[in-house]
Amino acid sequence: MGIISKILTFPFTGPIDGTIWLAEKLLEQAEGEMYDEGKVKASLMELETRLDLGEIDEAAYLDAEDELLKQLREIREFKASKAQQE
Repeated sequence: MGIISKILTFPFTGPIDGTIWLAEKLLEQAEGEMYDEGKVKASLMELETRLDLGEIDEAAYLDAEDELLKQLREIREFKASKAQQE
């Protein structure tokens, strides 16, 4: 009876299942962009280059570096907690 009930209820459950699938994929994409270590590391490198070129002073560098390192820690904590859930 399982396959027959799926066929009969498809007009109702199909759009719901599709919406749930789409929401899950959007969440995965958003998390991938939000928790991308590569972007933070690239920003750290860019920041160091700007300091070396004299575009920013030491105080601005340290403030921005602290913020980027904080983001990096948060990303790693998020990934660790997500790995534990799986």
